[in-house]
Amino acid sequence: MNPFNLPIPIDDPWFRQAMAHKSYAYERGEESNERLEFLGDAILTFLCGEFLYHRYPEYTEGELTNLRASLVDRHQLAEFAHQLHLNQYIYLGKSVENSGGRDNPRLLSSAFEALIGAYFLAGDRDLEPVRNYINSLFTWALNQRQEAEPANAKSDLQAWALAEIGQIPTYQLVGQSGPDHEKTFVVEVRIQGKTYGRGQGRRKQDAEKAAARAALQQLGQGE
Repeated sequence: MNPFNLPIPIDDPWFRQAMAHKSYAYERGEESNERLEFLGDAILTFLCGEFLYHRYPEYTEGELTNLRASLVDRHQLAEFAHQLHLNQYIYLGKSVENSGGRDNPRLLSSAFEALIGAYFLAGDRDLEPVRNYINSLFTWALNQRQEAEPANAKSDLQAWALAEIGQIPTYQLVGQSGPDHEKTFVVEVRIQGKTYGRGQGRRKQDAEKAAARAALQQLGQGE
């Protein structure tokens, strides 16, 4: 499913304001998108934190903080803007236009933040559709990262175990809870019968990765 559809029509006044860079607004004596950018930034930070909190119940505060920072940083937001083709819609002043501002990651990320602020206000401040929209983008971003980075904690732990102990880690399901459609699995990773880490997740694979990550941290091998 393609999550990249503009959340508000391009002829909506809120959309036009969200795309009005300060260089353009200054030339015409209009309001720029900076206030919408401020609002969108706050909304994105909150929704990202909420999204990750529920998606990764096994993550520590530090892991959640680092992942949130990477999902709302300039690079990632500019990628969202690129996928939405916002560079085609941004209103720029002549000097910024001539200096290649239409492809500037900072400018694109700001436009995306402003778009989210505009979407919130255009929908009478109803956060739920904004939440659904943003969560689909965050899900897409995380899936892209998993495809681009096949290595994970399990492979790192296996490499350590083979080098240091000469054994491959095994994963044992030790608990599960919740209804069938929303189960939480608890897994322990063991090497030669000794438990090195425990993790939980919505899928067994996620719980195994969390257990491997916990083991690596305990061994001083994690980030």
